[in-house]
Amino acid sequence: MEADIFTKRTKDLSAEDLERLDEQNKRLVPEFKANKLEIDAQRHWDLFYKRNETRFFKDRHWTTREFQELLADQQCTSTGTRRRTLLEVGCGVGNLVFPLLEEQIKEQSRVQGFYFYACDFSPRAVDFVRANPLYDAKHITAFQCDITTQQVHEHIAASSLDVCTMIFVLSAIHPNKFADVVRNLWQLLKPGGLVLFRDYGLYDMAQLRFKPGHKIAENLYMRQDGTRSYYFAELQLAQLFIQNGFEVLDNSYVHRRTLNLKEGIDVPRIFLQGKFRKRAAS
Repeated sequence: MEADIFTKRTKDLSAEDLERLDEQNKRLVPEFKANKLEIDAQRHWDLFYKRNETRFFKDRHWTTREFQELLADQQCTSTGTRRRTLLEVGCGVGNLVFPLLEEQIKEQSRVQGFYFYACDFSPRAVDFVRANPLYDAKHITAFQCDITTQQVHEHIAASSLDVCTMIFVLSAIHPNKFADVVRNLWQLLKPGGLVLFRDYGLYDMAQLRFKPGHKIAENLYMRQDGTRSYYFAELQLAQLFIQNGFEVLDNSYVHRRTLNLKEGIDVPRIFLQGKFRKRAAS
């Protein structure tokens, strides 16, 4: 694994990359099928977790390296002993929240730590979270909701959260609903509260590898299993948050390359990583 490169610059496309993107445009997903993907979005994710259960995603131990705000020591310096609150949007089976909770339990004699909320579109994913041995209502509440609607406000009070995480979540939602999601997070967060974001970046390897018949709209694609994936531009993401009540603290492409010459592996990935702070209402 080579060192990650953080940059504001969009990837320069080779002639081969441009040819692949041009081929994608020759056969788009038909409109009726694209509409059906939206209608069946929850069913596709529920089937995903039925097939894969808790095996597909690895635990995200890297999050505290990239986002210092998730560290227990960071909480001590910023809020003393007050217990902060965190919502993981699109929690899946808990690959982010449970590593954080496990570390927090080890340190609980020294720090108060977070109270966690975890929500997901898939009822089956939430069932897996609740079945985890670490699940305890003293530390975490998991619930099913569609984050593009007002459902989340039935579970969490307005202006009550310190942190929201969205790690590879917004890309699974139709772009027409991005603003609805960000406005919901603004309502839930306290003034000064943070959104910690990571997702697929524009011209990531996975985007360029899609064959004709998988592109739904600009930078939006259908996977084989019926789930969708969107690839974000840095400026577009910044504008999305700025226009919905946030200031940009950090927002960069992350170029990550896994290289193993012996096994002939060269996997270049592009993610977009951001940190956004809620502005007080004007």
